[in-house]
Amino acid sequence: MIKGLAITPPVLGRISIGKVIEKNGKRLPEKDDQFTITSQVQTRDGWLAHPLDEQLRKDQGGKIRSIPVRLLFNEPELNFRAEYSLFDRSSGRPLCVGNGETCKRSTSDGIQSQLCPSPDGCPLAQGGNCKPYGRLNVVIGDDDPLGSFVFRTTGYNSIRTLSARLSYWQALSGDRLACLPLELRLRGKSTRQSHGTPIYYVDLTLRSGLSLEEALQQAQQLEQTRQAAGFDQQALDTAAQQGLINGAFEDSEEDAHQVLEEFYPVTAGADSASSSPSPQGYGNRKPRNGKPTLHDLILERSHHLQSEAPNAGP
Repeated sequence: MIKGLAITPPVLGRISIGKVIEKNGKRLPEKDDQFTITSQVQTRDGWLAHPLDEQLRKDQGGKIRSIPVRLLFNEPELNFRAEYSLFDRSSGRPLCVGNGETCKRSTSDGIQSQLCPSPDGCPLAQGGNCKPYGRLNVVIGDDDPLGSFVFRTTGYNSIRTLSARLSYWQALSGDRLACLPLELRLRGKSTRQSHGTPIYYVDLTLRSGLSLEEALQQAQQLEQTRQAAGFDQQALDTAAQQGLINGAFEDSEEDAHQVLEEFYPVTAGADSASSSPSPQGYGNRKPRNGKPTLHDLILERSHHLQSEAPNAGP
């Protein structure tokens, strides 16, 4: 295994509840009220639809509001990885990933573990550059038992709901999360911030038409069938865990550019993150080309913290 490279679940396609459109010369994200399932191929007109997208649309009358899925792993954190994430717009590189307590941060001395005060208390997170970012991998259909479709989100409602559901389903099923017949379901709600306009988020429920008792019975039967065939779920979870911790950051620069475009858009009246002003206390380094990148700011902040730290002694 190549050290420093995060080994993530194999991806066959993407699941989204929005798309990126061209508007006033800029590519901006546009929210939707339905799921879209795409391949991993992107053209000038956007992502190419996956054959499953057409099939589900036909079954549901034109709009996909639910997707039957299974999960790859019994551990919730392996199926859904969510953390605070900061990217550099100029390069697309992930720069800092944290959980509110600790973070992995790119510095002049390499990747370092530091304290993570969460975006509200972190000077690097000014301007919305750092936000919760989650990736859920699910299996659709039976063609490839290890091939998954990835749903990415920075929405609080989706992240909170998916995290809770995964934890609850694991507990309810007796650690048979990977055997439960589940479905992704689109839900809508209105908030004061949305001014009465519905906002949509993703939930993870039992498949339609199944009672809890029926779903648990199916999970037990599938587990027994798999064990009789030699399927080792615990070993699969362990292999996935080792692969994910093999690298500091899960997203590659190629994936990160797509994530930036869809989930970290440049807000109106503001330049990209690479032109954000340096927060007070970051020092007096002269920015490159007159505009400091987020990587410059992180390096500057790291030097500043190191200079303030007391000398270690016996």
